Amino acid sequence: MSPPAVVEPGAPLAGFTIGVTAARKVTEQVALLERRGARVVWAPALSLHPNTVDDASLRAATEEVLARQVDLFLATTGVGMRTWFEAAEQWGLLEDLLTTLRGSEILARGPKSVGALRRRGLQELWSPESEAFEDVLRHLRGRDLTGCRIVVQEHGQSLSMAAHALRRLGAEVTTVTVYRVAGAEDPEPMFRMVEQVADRALDAVTFTSAPAVAAFMEAAGSTGRRDDLVGAFQADVLAACVGPVTAAAFEMWGVPSIYPDRSRLAAMVKQLESELPSRSSGLSFTVAGGTVLIVPVDSQGTVVVDGVEARLSPAPFAVLQTLMVNPGHVVSRRQLLAALPSGTAVSEHAVEMAVARLRSALGTRVVQTVVKRGYRLAVC
Repeated sequence: MSPPAVVEPGAPLAGFTIGVTAARKVTEQVALLERRGARVVWAPALSLHPNTVDDASLRAATEEVLARQVDLFLATTGVGMRTWFEAAEQWGLLEDLLTTLRGSEILARGPKSVGALRRRGLQELWSPESEAFEDVLRHLRGRDLTGCRIVVQEHGQSLSMAAHALRRLGAEVTTVTVYRVAGAEDPEPMFRMVEQVADRALDAVTFTSAPAVAAFMEAAGSTGRRDDLVGAFQADVLAACVGPVTAAAFEMWGVPSIYPDRSRLAAMVKQLESELPSRSSGLSFTVAGGTVLIVPVDSQGTVVVDGVEARLSPAPFAVLQTLMVNPGHVVSRRQLLAALPSGTAVSEHAVEMAVARLRSALGTRVVQTVVKRGYRLAVC
């Protein structure tokens, strides 16, 4: 890693310690954070080496694609498409591959895969704004895919379940595994970071891929501190993701996370600039024409609401902390249930009771119910 970056005047992240789990572009990310005053702890969740490519398997898959007409092609990652095209070029198969794909309907998961396609003269028909592969599948579910030959470019993790779902709709599916993501060569730094998160020694941790989230949670399970880590993320440590695909990997664990509107490294760091200082100084927002300032005083449930101190019991305090992680965004009942302290009744009714007590302390308009989805702080 490079020497520490020169800190900007009035650095917005001064005093905060941020964990970085990236293996790619780590120097750039660390420099962005350090320039803003953050102390950075680095623990790569994945291998530092380029994604593993099995040349023989990729060539065999490419020849299978070229054997017959492709009706629909799903591109999932920019690095995957670039790697595939470069490999095909080395084998003398690039023009055949481009011709085959050009004759198909092309759907792309996000802007990076779109860019890789267009650089080779291919044009996507549709791409979801969410950049989520699930939305690509949702786009296809209403169609009759009987007899349709679909080729799916896999990213670093297997899409075999997605292929199976398409086959259930009548499609013939070929998956092309361009590369596989490998775990970190030395997991010890990641184990140490898991301990730091569980002990609340970090203010935030950044994640730039879903496989990194999976590897981090696996490391937490191996150390026996997964429950402590999830509890820390739900209350005190901010999980910052580069985009919705990465954030979705946290949902199964009930971990709330933030991500920027644009899935870019600089945008994620920019969001941290505003989120971390606001979390440490309290949350100010407008409700029914007035401004409400909520400042957690300690970890025992004491808060100050517009200058008036209030003491919350553990369950409503846990709900408040979880809602404050991403003010204005909806948090599901399932996520709030996971955030409740141990010993609380395990049911959605317990969440409803905790929300009711929170409204009694903060005002009825502070926490909004979003029908069939969950709750949010009424940030204007």
